[in-house]
Amino acid sequence: MNIRTGALVAGAVTASLVLSACGGGPSSDDTSKGAGQKGAAGFNAALTGVVNPSDKKGGTLKLTNHDNPDSYDPARTYYANVWNFMKGYFVRTLLTNQAKPGEDGLVLTPDLAAELPKVEDGGKKYTFTLRDGLKFEDGTPITSKDVKYGVERVFASDVLSGGPSYLIDVLDQGQKYPGPYKDTDPDKLGLKSVQTPDDKTIVFSLKEPLSDFPYLLAMPGAGPVPKAKDNGEQYGNRPVSSGPYKFESYDQGKKAVLVRNDQWDPKTDTVRKALPDRIEVTFGIAVEEIDNQLLAGDIDLDLAQTGVQQGSQPKILLNPEVKKNADAPTTGFIRFFAINTKVPPFDNIHCRKAVQYATDKISMQTARGGAEAGGDIATNMLPPNIAGHDAALDPFNTKSGKPQVDKAKEELAACGKPNGFDTVIATRNAGKEPKTAEALQAALKNVGINARLDPTDASLYFRSTIGAPSNTHAKGYGLMMAGWGADFPTASGFLAVLVDGRLILPSGNNNYPELNNAEVNSLIDQAKAEPDAKKAAQIWSQINKIVMDEAVLVPFTYDKALNYRNPRLTNVYISQYYGQVDFGSLGVS
Repeated sequence: MNIRTGALVAGAVTASLVLSACGGGPSSDDTSKGAGQKGAAGFNAALTGVVNPSDKKGGTLKLTNHDNPDSYDPARTYYANVWNFMKGYFVRTLLTNQAKPGEDGLVLTPDLAAELPKVEDGGKKYTFTLRDGLKFEDGTPITSKDVKYGVERVFASDVLSGGPSYLIDVLDQGQKYPGPYKDTDPDKLGLKSVQTPDDKTIVFSLKEPLSDFPYLLAMPGAGPVPKAKDNGEQYGNRPVSSGPYKFESYDQGKKAVLVRNDQWDPKTDTVRKALPDRIEVTFGIAVEEIDNQLLAGDIDLDLAQTGVQQGSQPKILLNPEVKKNADAPTTGFIRFFAINTKVPPFDNIHCRKAVQYATDKISMQTARGGAEAGGDIATNMLPPNIAGHDAALDPFNTKSGKPQVDKAKEELAACGKPNGFDTVIATRNAGKEPKTAEALQAALKNVGINARLDPTDASLYFRSTIGAPSNTHAKGYGLMMAGWGADFPTASGFLAVLVDGRLILPSGNNNYPELNNAEVNSLIDQAKAEPDAKKAAQIWSQINKIVMDEAVLVPFTYDKALNYRNPRLTNVYISQYYGQVDFGSLGVS
């Protein structure tokens, strides 16, 4: 998932699917003792434990973010923090991850479903039964047809662009289903691979076995949407809640306010604690001001979860009383930039290699906060906490992080540009990314590559700025800043959408280099079909090597994020599924 303002899965230690029939959330032993009970405490305490465990309800949770959400439409969003926010407050799915710290938080558990799916036909048929008592915020019962309709909306990429396309890839099976807006079925439920024999049963039929399929049903796009309330591309302005909170108001670019959904029955939900009475989110605040408000106690948490700014880091790290309220998890994201193979001269691999060698990863790491707060130097495109990562894979010898000027100049000569060339770096205008892009710009200048920065608004960046090949070609974006975390905790969930040549889209594209390598595409199919997790991981390791040899992606840090949490927050822990604080568990004292 795109880091964008924040994306997704960290902490995965295995490529095999993990499921639990048990309810999510901390056990009663963890939380029943109420506010003031001594829990985890200190710097990085939220990485493995629960800070300030409590069951106390009430109060207003105050959140903020510099950027706007990419969308509150579950079919369109691809921001990590928005997925986290949706899951915690207003979008329920058939399955979701357990609300627990540590590796337990990677386990999938029933949510709308009454139990884990019945899997038949050699892993090609998944049958779910919904819980009793499920309702939308207006009191309308949530049925299997609402879930199917929500899934079908993902197919309407001409109207609802930007979200992940996994469900389309798995469920279309040659039907070329256009989505519900062009569906000729009178009930707008014409997707053949998903059937709803009654209001509580939903059956998914796959063309081929896919062990990762349950993870796709934990994404917001697989959440229920009432057909009667769907107004297409405007739905994200006022989505209908299936969770414990609903929107009281949403002034785009300024503020969102959520209040309790009185139609949500806690007896149907083993995951969400629903402690605050009210949740206020303010958008558009300058990143430096967010840090000031956090440290002053005026707000509770930065939704972006990408870390405080460089100027605020010493205020936290050098003051023990402040540092004890902070965490710096390895998020599972990779910070990288893509090299556009369709923008000359990067159609020449030697020009791409020149950039690989010229990059000063140390200066980029420093711009993100250094090793302690910004992340370790990255050498390949699988993070250390995803099975298939090979720490020795470093084809351009970048482990030291230092630029290799002589090597870069050799490659420039080989690509016919001995004196360098001009190009454009696309970057978001928020957070640490501009400074990181400036560090790249300075390093490239040292070998004669003159790179102009083109900073743009973060909310549309991945959908239409670098996510639309026509735009990247027109604007000459040779280099594109990005960040990525797994959409689900396997190598498939991390790497496939970045490098599969069959997934290059006109909008919301995530294969930014437009790499279309036949061997990579074939190996992806082999890896997805491999039932043995260890063998699949080995194939993904091979894919990673081929991609790195193509020199189309330049990873520079395995991301860390130094985030501050207001001491008044309760039930604070890092969800390994998101690499962020689990928003839905938070309360305020």
